[in-house]
Amino acid sequence: MTKTHRSKAAFTVAVASGLVLGGVAAPAALATPSADAVIAEVYGGGGNSGATLTNDFVELANRGAAAESLAGFSVQYLPGSASPSSTWQVTPLAGSVAPGGRYLVAEGKGAGGTVALPTPDATGAIAMSATAGTVALVSGTTALTCKTAADCAADARIKDLVGFGAATVREGNPAATPSNTTSVARGTALADTDDNAADFTAGEPTPTNTAGESTGGDTGPAPTPAKVHDIQGTTRISPFKDQKVSGVTGVVTATRTFGSSRGFWITDPNPDNDPRTSEGLFVFTGSTSPAVAVGDAVTATGTVREFYPDAPATSNYQSLTELSSAKWTVDSQGNALPAPTVLNPDTVPTTYAPSPGGNIEPLTLEPSKYALDFWEAHESEIVSISDARVVGPTNTFNELYVTSKPDQHRSVRGGSVYLGYDQLNSGVMKVSSLIPFAERPFPKLNVGDVLTGTTSGPVEYSNFGGYTLFASVLGTEKDNGLQGETTRKQRTGELAVATYNVENLAPSDPQAKYDRLGEAIVTHLATPDIVNLEEIQDNTGATDDGTVAADQTLQKFTDAIVAKGGPRYQWREIDPVNDADGGQPGGNIRVAFLFNPARVSFVDRPGGTSTAAVGVVREHGKAHLTASPGRVDPTNEAWTTSRKPLAGEFVFKGRTVFVIANHFNSKGGDQPTHGRFQPPARSSEVQRAKQATVLRGFVDSVLAADRSANIIVAGDLNDYPFSPAVQTLTAGGALKDLIASVPEAERYSYVFEGQSQVLDHILASKAPRGVDYDVVHINAEFADQASDHDPQVIRFRPGAGNPIEDALYDFLDWLDQIF
Repeated sequence: MTKTHRSKAAFTVAVASGLVLGGVAAPAALATPSADAVIAEVYGGGGNSGATLTNDFVELANRGAAAESLAGFSVQYLPGSASPSSTWQVTPLAGSVAPGGRYLVAEGKGAGGTVALPTPDATGAIAMSATAGTVALVSGTTALTCKTAADCAADARIKDLVGFGAATVREGNPAATPSNTTSVARGTALADTDDNAADFTAGEPTPTNTAGESTGGDTGPAPTPAKVHDIQGTTRISPFKDQKVSGVTGVVTATRTFGSSRGFWITDPNPDNDPRTSEGLFVFTGSTSPAVAVGDAVTATGTVREFYPDAPATSNYQSLTELSSAKWTVDSQGNALPAPTVLNPDTVPTTYAPSPGGNIEPLTLEPSKYALDFWEAHESEIVSISDARVVGPTNTFNELYVTSKPDQHRSVRGGSVYLGYDQLNSGVMKVSSLIPFAERPFPKLNVGDVLTGTTSGPVEYSNFGGYTLFASVLGTEKDNGLQGETTRKQRTGELAVATYNVENLAPSDPQAKYDRLGEAIVTHLATPDIVNLEEIQDNTGATDDGTVAADQTLQKFTDAIVAKGGPRYQWREIDPVNDADGGQPGGNIRVAFLFNPARVSFVDRPGGTSTAAVGVVREHGKAHLTASPGRVDPTNEAWTTSRKPLAGEFVFKGRTVFVIANHFNSKGGDQPTHGRFQPPARSSEVQRAKQATVLRGFVDSVLAADRSANIIVAGDLNDYPFSPAVQTLTAGGALKDLIASVPEAERYSYVFEGQSQVLDHILASKAPRGVDYDVVHINAEFADQASDHDPQVIRFRPGAGNPIEDALYDFLDWLDQIF
């Protein structure tokens, strides 16, 4: 299973593009400053992740002294980076806008959000970008054709125009980059200087129609005086949610001055005596850097919001209590900061979360009892940790995981091992940085390394990893020299079978990845006789062009092994039905066998296809496959949009060995361990339980034909040793899960959110003798990875089910070792 930061990557690129392109000089589109109707506000995040409003909108205003007719006018939209094929989209207008009044144009509706716009004065269906685009108020309803700022400046039909974010077409410099939760809007004076950057600022969307109805802004009741601890309250949801508050005082403890989630954290230096109420609060300023400094004492007014990373009504995540649409005054500067909460091994409770069997948001916090409650009770406060050991390596998003409980389920190599659904490591937390990377590059650390000295900053919830320390002070990197492991070479009479998830391997991957994978097979795994591979993509990788063959991928892999001094492996696999097995769209990942023909023979038996089920027959008292390779019951609904197991029949020193390669369905769709539903629902387990039942049925059919059959079941089962799926496979002792045979501190092959865990397994029937099993740690604990999984290997002497034959085999093997 490959877990990724899905939308976060796209979000980061969008922000970066806005920052870069926004500073590129370009001709300005200059509509003559309007004396009456102007574009007052633009919002493109409606219905997107984290949005409150369900629709995009454009709001017009009238700067003049008389009503302005909009009959025959239109609002038009062009993407921010217009291509030759881009066209202006048109929404016709009608009616008029009163002097000093507003006019609301509703546009595209998204799947998220919970608040509808007030009744619009005109309605379109344009799906605008949340971060970059151009909106024009046009005399006429014929679509504009200009694609550059200069050409649009020459079109007299354009009455007003605003380009925001990385927009190519704009007046002067583009307006700031908004987001899913912010719009760009003119100030109350409706200034029109022909410079969008000067005229528009980002802030909370405030759609208002001609009737003066609005879902935000300064309308409504007077704000209620409140302190930070009043706002935070004693549960996860603020008692002031969606209400305006005033007189909020605190000292600025940290600032975030990049991206579209800028703002600052304050802490009230005069706390109450309730350990359940946080004294910290995040003041959200969108894509505008706040004009405050650490140590400023401020008094703020704003609207309290609960920010979810996706649609609040359906979110599985927790929220962040924040102050939005804020205004503040700096009362004094250079104030001492409130003392941080120091994280010692006993500071965070061991029990991870309450388990009411549902949403924990209404529950009163118990910070001395539950880790999640502890963090919520310190939300947006400064915490500090000294000499923090890394338990999750630095990832591509410049994040890593540390533990405040160094002895909690410590692995042999410095991580934190996950040993049960009720044994989540509560000391683990994510660390990001508030320090600009140009000033301090984020450290590239492996598991077991240490951030020496003090690391401190505010705590905030993130859907990617749970509670996160955003470091304004980052400790010094200490490299503890973690090295990749190397397993021993199999002896002459031992058969070595490995399993390795190679993470979406495709021919388009750089040669360096193939070289590292080849080195892993030759050096770290000591050239196993058979290698089960997971996530082998087709010849065109993620390009969804109907290609299903993977011979180029496997040829490049086996060539890399030879280049590293290994044997010329052969391969066997069955191409899947196009786009039927899940994984990265277009990639057609599948399992495959590599084998060294100098050591082991593959029994090729025709009949194996993508949809044909392999069977078992009994001949001369021994079991054989009806097809080799063959897929296990591939049309069974258990394998819907999931990889099908591949069974192969091998012969080693005259003895038959059955190997079944697997890649069960992923954990996608499960509720997060740190979310608002506790215990989290593991919905993906249902399919894996079905898959385990089908696979176990096939294993039982082999054993029914030959109870002494040598069977190896291996692969990425995407589940834990204590899971129902694995328990189904091992029930009654027909198969043994070998990861359970090693000490607890060594039971892991994957690291996710700082938890060292088992997803990959090798299971063996009773027949193999002298079993020697090893997880070879070369990837999961390292910032620099060839794959996100560690491989495993089993070495054994195949059994015959006959003590005399087995004794003779062992004697001959002993002679081979001596002579």
